[in-house]
Amino acid sequence: MKILSGTSNLKLSKDIAKKLKLKLVNTNIKRFADGEIYIEVNENIRGNSVFVIQSTSNPANDNLMELLLVVDALRRSSAKNITAVIPYFGYARQDRKVAPRTSISAKVVANLITNAGASRVVTVDLHAGQIQGFFDMPVDNLFTTPLFAKHIKKKLNNKKLICVSPDVGGVQRTRALATRVKADLAIIDKRRPAPGKSQVMNIIGNVKNKTCIIVDDIIDSGGTIINAVDALKKNGANEVYVFITHAVLSGDAAKKIKNSKIKKLIITDTIDNSQKIKNNNKIEVLSISSLMSEAIKRIANSNSVSDLFN
Repeated sequence: MKILSGTSNLKLSKDIAKKLKLKLVNTNIKRFADGEIYIEVNENIRGNSVFVIQSTSNPANDNLMELLLVVDALRRSSAKNITAVIPYFGYARQDRKVAPRTSISAKVVANLITNAGASRVVTVDLHAGQIQGFFDMPVDNLFTTPLFAKHIKKKLNNKKLICVSPDVGGVQRTRALATRVKADLAIIDKRRPAPGKSQVMNIIGNVKNKTCIIVDDIIDSGGTIINAVDALKKNGANEVYVFITHAVLSGDAAKKIKNSKIKKLIITDTIDNSQKIKNNNKIEVLSISSLMSEAIKRIANSNSVSDLFN
């Protein structure tokens, strides 16, 4: 087994390799003057099982192309099998046609990864579970719910908790967390007048005098979550903690969160935000390196990955 890292999240790759007591494969990844990506693997990987760690976060297109070229280089170097470990799977928000004449980009990306030569995909908290069906290969979708539950039990155990889904689509994820921390469930009914914008219509459930825990897979510009927090506070919530797997944090999202009524935003390191959240005491990072290293070890040894979440 060998671990190879792309350039999108080198810190996470190093943490995973360290937990597996392995060294990262020696590679040369660079850009030509016009932006083209050059990949060279500097060691023999013939007959090896190789795990390529690369999030397709911003710049999404560059990081996706880098992943495809790395997979292609490994296939041409006679790797036994190639697992694309994609902590943050970009383009997942376009998983169906929401309007006429739009693309289903999640399917296009799945085709690209398949055709490049990957034999398995490992990812974390896919935006929509059905994206697993876009691949004609095994897909292991890891969940951060146990990680979040452990943190809540440790830090918020003495509070009157209620888990809040930011929309109807996130109810299953929120219910899973609420069950683990033995909390009630509430749902925010929202409308989207335009892409990236949301309007809270109703809150289903009683949040008065409670500590609210919003859980979601992605925070991008932050506007939707901040609107949800404001609505919860208006309905009598004491505090609002937000747990997010993938912190995209576009534009001035980190600054908006710092100035918001959010008590604490807890994110994971599927995306490297070390520069964006520097000196921001409202944002805390939980590492998924232990979860991912254990999943990789189980896949390499042909053991069950789903047992991780039982």
